[in-house]
Amino acid sequence: MSQATMTQDTIPAPVARTNSLSGKSLPRWSPIGFGVVSLALAIGLGTVAGWQSKVQWGLLAALFFVVLTYTASTVVEGKRQAKDRVATSVVWVCFLLAIIPLASLLWVTVSRGIKVLDGYFLTHSMAGVPGFEAGGGVYHALIGTMEQVGIATLVAAPVGLLTAVYLVEYGKGALAKAVTFFVDVMTGIPSIVAGLFLLSIMLMFELQPSGFMGALALAILMVPVVVRSTEEMLKLVPNELREASLALGVPKWRTILKVVLPTAVGGITTGVMLAIARIAGETAPIMLLVFGSQLINSNPFDGAQSSLPFYIWEQYRVGSEASYDRAWAAALVLIAFVMILNLVARGIARWKAPKTGR
Repeated sequence: MSQATMTQDTIPAPVARTNSLSGKSLPRWSPIGFGVVSLALAIGLGTVAGWQSKVQWGLLAALFFVVLTYTASTVVEGKRQAKDRVATSVVWVCFLLAIIPLASLLWVTVSRGIKVLDGYFLTHSMAGVPGFEAGGGVYHALIGTMEQVGIATLVAAPVGLLTAVYLVEYGKGALAKAVTFFVDVMTGIPSIVAGLFLLSIMLMFELQPSGFMGALALAILMVPVVVRSTEEMLKLVPNELREASLALGVPKWRTILKVVLPTAVGGITTGVMLAIARIAGETAPIMLLVFGSQLINSNPFDGAQSSLPFYIWEQYRVGSEASYDRAWAAALVLIAFVMILNLVARGIARWKAPKTGR
């Protein structure tokens, strides 16, 4: 026997390796199938048990979906992949549980508010229109909301921005800790407290109700939101950008103005818009400081004004079918108002954001 033959006989045959990534897996349509089966089981069990609430059916379907996903994935793919699918299923279930109430709220608002929402409703006030009768509009409340929110933003946005810049770029020691503490406290202040604070000042100095006083109360509520959101956005700016600018001999104030703020402008704008959305629906300060009015008052510094939240509360309090329709229509206008502001702010943020190369 030759040496080559002996060598071939003594070398073991290569063992075939199985690729762990090429194992069995569930088809792509399996989540949809599990969802349909889970929904059918939930409806059937709920009907047999006499449950009339669709919320109970939905929660039961979510439970069935997770159980079916884990069971099928364990049998076909193994326990490791099953755990991954269960985690993904729980995330999707939580996402749907959060989206369904929001979608339902938006659907009800649109379906009920669209009844009277037209050009006449947007361009007329409630002057001379009894609350229990049809007619009238929301123009005076829309003007009041735009002016009050605008003044509050002009007051709160610079104060909040500069406070955040101080805390991130300069703040050290006891003063910075005190500012942070009071910002945290102000974040949880109820709106009625801000209204009572301004009301006490009005009584001390014998001031008359006006949209400006309501805007100041809204600004108090807006400042901590702007400070917190801007502070977090400024912390996300890499320190290398600051160091590179300072290494070139650029003063720190100019570095903040030309490098730090433009880098974080998108997040800062989003924070300001969150603050505006926070105050746009406040009613208590307006009730205390602005008093509301059925007439058009475009001067926020003189006389009572209305606002969209106050108008909604006012119409709902009347209790007639026509007033309910006006309240829902005003709610839809308020949602559209905040949405339009968000779109405009995002466009400005994208326009002003620093351009990045490839």
